[in-house]
Amino acid sequence: MSVRWLCAAVLVAAALAGPAAAAEKNKRLLLVTHSGGFIHKSVVDAEKVLKEVGPKNGYDVTCWRYTGDPAGLEKYSERFRGATGLTVEKENTGRVNKETLKNFDVVLFFTTSDHQKGNDPVTADELKDLTDWVKAGGAFAGTHCATDTLYKESPYGELIGAYFKGHPSGLQDIKVKVEDSKHPAAAGFADGMPYKDEMYIFRDEPYSRDKLHVIFSIDPASFKPGANLARKDNDYAISWTRDVGKGKVFYTSFGHAPEVWKDAKFQSHLFGGLDWATGKKAADAGSK
Repeated sequence: MSVRWLCAAVLVAAALAGPAAAAEKNKRLLLVTHSGGFIHKSVVDAEKVLKEVGPKNGYDVTCWRYTGDPAGLEKYSERFRGATGLTVEKENTGRVNKETLKNFDVVLFFTTSDHQKGNDPVTADELKDLTDWVKAGGAFAGTHCATDTLYKESPYGELIGAYFKGHPSGLQDIKVKVEDSKHPAAAGFADGMPYKDEMYIFRDEPYSRDKLHVIFSIDPASFKPGANLARKDNDYAISWTRDVGKGKVFYTSFGHAPEVWKDAKFQSHLFGGLDWATGKKAADAGSK
């Protein structure tokens, strides 16, 4: 082969590799664990695990423990240390708004709100920025108590897909019903697989299978929600996806126990959902 043809071949190969190389660039993930209400000890496990395995799964991870008014940081840090043994420094903080969202491909909430005092991870204006960002093509995800957040802001309930109603005491041993085994978020689990975590039950509104594509639910024969929490429809969803404008939303209620974050099955499930939400893997959201 002549030098001319060799150079041409190299150029063609480089051109063909260009898009592939760009596609392999890590996505930028923001984990928000601001908890105006109950602070889960496992938020630090979430940080550690995502920082450790995120890059291996194609995600560069930023963690914000506090996203509220800077004036409240010291008081929040004291609460956070009481729950986790760690403090919150300025480098662990940020505000979720239209300017900061430009720096991320996906935002993952592991958050709670103080429903009486209105201590939320975002303000009403910031929630609008977040919602607009998703509608324009951003990816939003939530784990566990992300549905125990922003009750007074109905747009958030519509965005995440449901609001927390309650859970039986302690961790529950349940069997997972896989409703879409082909979805990337179903990775790590097989139908009927036993699993242990704190299992959430959701309010009747805004939860609706007409708006959500359920990935996992609880096999009702394996679950005892109690008389006060039992749903009339016997529908106990665990995880779902939905399209929101040009963007995507993924949620899983797993994540209460620290052991869950360290579990390879959960990690496969979580990153499968994130891959779908960010467009790395395709599947039908199933939303109406």
